[in-house]
Amino acid sequence: MTNRWTPVEVDATTAGPDFWTRYHAYRRLRHAETRPDDPIRPDRVIEDGMKRNDPFEIHYRYEISNGGKMLSWFTAEATRPGAPGYDTNKHLLWTEGSVHRDHRRRGIGRSWIPIVLEIMDRHSYTTVGIECEEESGHAFLKWIGAEAKLTGAENRLKLADVDWAVMRRWVEEGRKGSPDTKFESYDGRLPESMLEDYAPQISSMLNTIPFEDLDHGEIVETPAMIKEWFARMDMSGEAGHWMMTREPDGVISGITDMYYAPYSPTIVHQGFTGVRPDARGRGLGKWLKAAMAIHLHELYPNAEWFTTDNAGSNAPMLAINAKMGFKTYRVGSEYQITRDRLAARLQELAGAF
Repeated sequence: MTNRWTPVEVDATTAGPDFWTRYHAYRRLRHAETRPDDPIRPDRVIEDGMKRNDPFEIHYRYEISNGGKMLSWFTAEATRPGAPGYDTNKHLLWTEGSVHRDHRRRGIGRSWIPIVLEIMDRHSYTTVGIECEEESGHAFLKWIGAEAKLTGAENRLKLADVDWAVMRRWVEEGRKGSPDTKFESYDGRLPESMLEDYAPQISSMLNTIPFEDLDHGEIVETPAMIKEWFARMDMSGEAGHWMMTREPDGVISGITDMYYAPYSPTIVHQGFTGVRPDARGRGLGKWLKAAMAIHLHELYPNAEWFTTDNAGSNAPMLAINAKMGFKTYRVGSEYQITRDRLAARLQELAGAF
């Protein structure tokens, strides 16, 4: 198989003005194609994030450009050796790629396959994951032999349609149903003094997320990882908001967190919401979600939407979201394919072209 497209590796820390000019032009084109109604992240926020050293993940970035115009962009990431969770995630590579809408069906997407295999062979990754929400992408991934392992959706809540009386009732029912449970709320950042306690408890809850058939490792959060995340939020000016319920023995039984960015004043993003399995059935999830909705509605009067991502199999959370008024905005899938199967497919393509 031959093609005339030459992928070039990009080092964001040394990339010059010409790269950033064509990258941002491509990024705006893709944003207009996939999320035309949403605010776009400012160039500075994107550049600062890409240039900052990541102590916990390895990032691979490549472009295909011609005549000063970016035609395709490909990124991959994996857990850094020695980072928390490495032992159960070391075989996994996660990727994302796209092709300029005016240059599709010319073999550009196919040109990324040797790059993926080279990265996998160099670092002994055995499975690659690719997230997709566009029809052209689904078709391409099925064509190369990848399988959809996890299906989810971005769901959005229009705040003008929320029944705030119901939200207040959920809060009151939560308090009455768990009178010995302490309710905690934090704006901006979590206190550093609580991270040693918080990190293992949020890790435990994150690992209860349903992943369907997706090959995945353990999710591990540490105080250092959370502080790195906060540092990145500081760079972009984002504010975090956390609410949690804590039982008399000190165990955090439920958590919800949301994030506001000044460059996206109309949309507030939901992060994680979870309740420990042994604390479910008491209305803690509804209590947390409703209290957060009321708080942020008052704090950000210009916000019009809450947005969240949910696995299609996460029935308890989907039920709460549906009662709040969340509606499906877009659907996507996480595909995976093994290194050996991808290599075999490349051999097939070499014989066909």
